[in-house]
Amino acid sequence: MRTLFLLFLFITTFGASAQIPLRLPSILSDHAVLQQKADVKVWGWGPGSSKVAVVCSWNKSDTVFAKIGPDCDWEAKLQTPAAGGTHSIQFICEKQKIIIEDIVLGEVWLCSGQSNMEFNMKWGVTDARDALKTCRNNQIRFFQIGQSYDKFPQTRCEGKWELCDENSMQQFSAVGYFFGRRVNDRLNVPVGLIGAYWGGTCIQSWIPSEALDQKPELKKFNENIEPWTGAPKGAKLLYNSMIYPVTPFRIAGALWYQGEANVSNESGVYSKLLEAMIGGWRDAFQYNFPFCYVQIAPWNGYDAIKSAFLREQQEMVLKVPGTGMITVSDLVDDVSNIHPRQKRAVGERLANLVLKEQYKMNEIRPYSPRFEHFEPTGNKVYIWFTTIGKLTSNNHKIRDFQLAGADKKFYQAGATILNDGSIELSSDSVPNPMAVRYCFTNEALPDLFDSTGLPVFPFRTDSW
Repeated sequence: MRTLFLLFLFITTFGASAQIPLRLPSILSDHAVLQQKADVKVWGWGPGSSKVAVVCSWNKSDTVFAKIGPDCDWEAKLQTPAAGGTHSIQFICEKQKIIIEDIVLGEVWLCSGQSNMEFNMKWGVTDARDALKTCRNNQIRFFQIGQSYDKFPQTRCEGKWELCDENSMQQFSAVGYFFGRRVNDRLNVPVGLIGAYWGGTCIQSWIPSEALDQKPELKKFNENIEPWTGAPKGAKLLYNSMIYPVTPFRIAGALWYQGEANVSNESGVYSKLLEAMIGGWRDAFQYNFPFCYVQIAPWNGYDAIKSAFLREQQEMVLKVPGTGMITVSDLVDDVSNIHPRQKRAVGERLANLVLKEQYKMNEIRPYSPRFEHFEPTGNKVYIWFTTIGKLTSNNHKIRDFQLAGADKKFYQAGATILNDGSIELSSDSVPNPMAVRYCFTNEALPDLFDSTGLPVFPFRTDSW
């Protein structure tokens, strides 16, 4: 009898102590920013067949319940009100309770890419001005995902929400911070910034396998990736560990600054890879969110003129609905440095783009002038652009226009801005011009701008 009693006591004690704990993902934690005025998922893990009650301080009378399945995970959907805070959320499962506090509602943006997105204040931002002295702001918050990689999709990632201050701001993406600061200034709402970046990584590492499986023509570019010891470059590795874990989290949109690692081998197909990534991310988040990206900057270390072709590929992605691109070619002070140090302007240009497109601030003019059409006439060529105001140059002699004839050999061309805003080109070496290129090299820096102060996008009229 005594033996049976001890056995019963052991079983009941062990069973009580072994109950599966209620847990939340790291992104659902104190100081989080949740997307305002949206259906927002919350999720986690707990004892199978139990229920989780979710109580939000903004609507305590409306408790949301979620059933925990046999795989011990659960999710629930909350309707968030307009921007503001602070709030708290309680998660209750039987005798277990988790409370996350100091929650604010606002705009949440994902910041991803390679080293130019990873570039932070400690790396030497040259146009930061007084940013460090004025950065303390509880309405801007960072969630930096720990760098990791895996062959299989992961449901958890490392990270924690941090309020913006002199320490956290200097460790987060400078482009991301200055983007968030401008959005916060103009909208006067909290901004949450999720950082998922890793220097030296190729785009294939950030694409979900399902997105590439749907495009057989990209298979060889998914398999033949040049290895590098500085970062994982295998297909889908970073998506699985640094994007997939946060795909249930509602975001307003994504920012992307990457491409340098794909110049050597994928400069002619980058648009297809980026389109696959955008589609894959949108499918995973179950939301066609806005996607804005940075055209890679001039650098003289690339082979041939491959970066010009990759920049062209990046511009081609603008045909995908809900995308936007900025150029930063005028922000380079040293073409021998692959990391331009003016990051405030990059973040603010991205912010201006989303303030115009996403938040309908129509007074903002975020678009660079672009090539419209050209007409060869005798030994000259005339070019027209889509601009705001007349084009101007910051140099006495406009540089980096090239002309070619039927022999497909390009020569430097002289350029003159005409009264109607068009540009006249000619070259003694090309008596019968057929094609035009502008800043279509690895390192060319633009010197044509319109009244917005933004530079003309690089372009070419040929398809050679």
